[in-house]
Amino acid sequence: MFEGATHLIFEKAKVLRRNMTPSEQTLWMYLKEGINKLKFRRQHPIGLYIADFYCHKVKLIIEIDGSIHEEPEVKQKDELRQKELKSWGYYIMRFSNLEVLQHIEKVMISIQEKISDLIKLQTQNASSKQGV
Repeated sequence: MFEGATHLIFEKAKVLRRNMTPSEQTLWMYLKEGINKLKFRRQHPIGLYIADFYCHKVKLIIEIDGSIHEEPEVKQKDELRQKELKSWGYYIMRFSNLEVLQHIEKVMISIQEKISDLIKLQTQNASSKQGV
């Protein structure tokens, strides 16, 4: 679940939880009760990374990006990070600060749809493994 995250990553995550951005606070108000009985964690360590929000049951990471993520260097780091996390079996959704603050209902619908898709995928994978 933590992919070997070090104590330094856990400490940084703790600091980030205490200093959430307004968009992270807004989304957390919706996620903290869970979706479809699935729980979310905020500022969750995964290897060298810290996911803004994470649902372990479906391995879903939700990232909230500010304008800095439009910078070429940051964008490149995000792409590498996302590629590595995907190779570990994680699913990633990204939303901008603006999307969360101005269109939280649409963001929540997107998250709920993704969770439904991932649950279906898990069910199909489990069924195909039983048939083997």
